[in-house]
Amino acid sequence: MEYPIKILRIEKVTHDVKRFVCERPQGYEFTPGQATEVSINKKGWEEEKRPFTFTALADAPYLEFTIKRYADHKGVTNEIHMLEPGDELIVRDVWGTINYQGPGYFIAGGAGITPFIAILRQLKKENKLDDNKLFFSNKTEEDIIIEPELTSMLKENVIYTISDEKSSKYHNGYIDEKFLKENIDDYNKHFYLCGPPPMMDAIQEIFSRLGISPETIVFEL
Repeated sequence: MEYPIKILRIEKVTHDVKRFVCERPQGYEFTPGQATEVSINKKGWEEEKRPFTFTALADAPYLEFTIKRYADHKGVTNEIHMLEPGDELIVRDVWGTINYQGPGYFIAGGAGITPFIAILRQLKKENKLDDNKLFFSNKTEEDIIIEPELTSMLKENVIYTISDEKSSKYHNGYIDEKFLKENIDDYNKHFYLCGPPPMMDAIQEIFSRLGISPETIVFEL
């Protein structure tokens, strides 16, 4: 099914990320962590579909997408960032295997935080954030998506890592084996993973070496 939806509001999140608040079709349901294929309801762009995660609460009266712009591609995200309130997107059926299965470690790289935004917001609403930690890797400090909200929600249970510049506020480097050994204190919890494919592959190799059970790892198949 295809559902044309009007953009109600657009907000700047970072230098290259915007939040798009949109109409919600009647009866349209999703679970925090899930996604849909989105295209622009404009001639020539209707079939240019890209996957985006819902970032609002599951019971919100609107849909929300938090979208990073890849300006060098001159593709869908670049075009979406040029839209204005009143323009339309097209959403389709809901899909995705990332969902909350119990307390654990959320490991995100860049825009890979988006599946976790709705999950963490839902946990906060239900007072279930305790025993969850977030490790969030970015190239620079200005790349960190919804940093104030994440820090407010998780407090000492969020660690930001910065890879491409010297940071005086956050951990410098990558989420590597040394980092994980220093910051994981319970290997029997769940591990939620989303980020660029090279990061995903590297961390899953580390998980294997650390003896973390594949059944505890939640990621998009």
